[in-house]
Amino acid sequence: MDMNTIEAVLRTTDPADWREGDAWLAGGTVLFSYGSYAFGPEPLRRLLDLGSAGWPAITVTADEIELAATCTVAELYALPDSPALESGGPAGRWPALDLIRPCCDSFVASFKVWNMSTVGGNLCTSLPAGPLISLCAGLDGTATVLGPGGSSRELPVADFVTGDGQNALTPGELLRSVHLPASALSARVAFRRLSLSNLGRSGVLLIGRLDGGGQLTLTVTAATKRPVQVRFRPAPEAAGLREALDAAIPDHLYHDDIHGLPEWRRDMTYRLAEEIRDELSAPEGSLPRAVSGDFWPPEKRADGTARNSNGQKGA
Repeated sequence: MDMNTIEAVLRTTDPADWREGDAWLAGGTVLFSYGSYAFGPEPLRRLLDLGSAGWPAITVTADEIELAATCTVAELYALPDSPALESGGPAGRWPALDLIRPCCDSFVASFKVWNMSTVGGNLCTSLPAGPLISLCAGLDGTATVLGPGGSSRELPVADFVTGDGQNALTPGELLRSVHLPASALSARVAFRRLSLSNLGRSGVLLIGRLDGGGQLTLTVTAATKRPVQVRFRPAPEAAGLREALDAAIPDHLYHDDIHGLPEWRRDMTYRLAEEIRDELSAPEGSLPRAVSGDFWPPEKRADGTARNSNGQKGA
């Protein structure tokens, strides 16, 4: 899209350069799609370009993986085959690396998005279906945020996204990186995703993680307006999981758009959560059992609309 209100493009990574009417530019796939009025009724006047920041896309140590905000989807997808993991050290045996490619594939992306969209852009756009939000929240990622005056703060990615298109950034702040700890990367993981079509946006995306101490962490995204996490030690029975989801996700927190009704998203959240609980509770390598229909919660209809089997609104 043409952005005919832009008066200047400034190459900078310093939040002190930000002023009203500015927008940070990384890959730009969302910014250029939405245009000059991407962030409100007032037009954008300048773009603060991070393209020359020179931040290493991915840094792997024995303690963590650091993803720069400018890391692209393509660079992240290539990580499991990276020479940084070939040495056979602890990083090369992190089971949670298996989540990276399913999450990247959840973009169902064009060539442009695949090679230009960034980790930081996906988090800062803060859409419920953002798959890198799912990945980073599911692995207890911590976001590092830079602010004017040289300030810096950290917060969990699960708290960084606060709603549909909303996040914890204040004017002028800049997402610098996300840190994924070895404690989460070394855990056994499970991934579940549903969409209303084969090439559609995620309607439900859940990540389960079972650490060495027996704690089960379930992260719900796409179905909800923001990430929701529930934690158990030890892993619960089906009834305990159902009760925890009831308490953690009120009806109003389920997302509602063309990609799925809240009722469908809720029902599929319960179903996929039980699949994950069953998979991670069984010995590794076991075949999952079929999910019992009596695990699902009773129907709670509020809007009076009928629902087709695919979760779309019907007559």
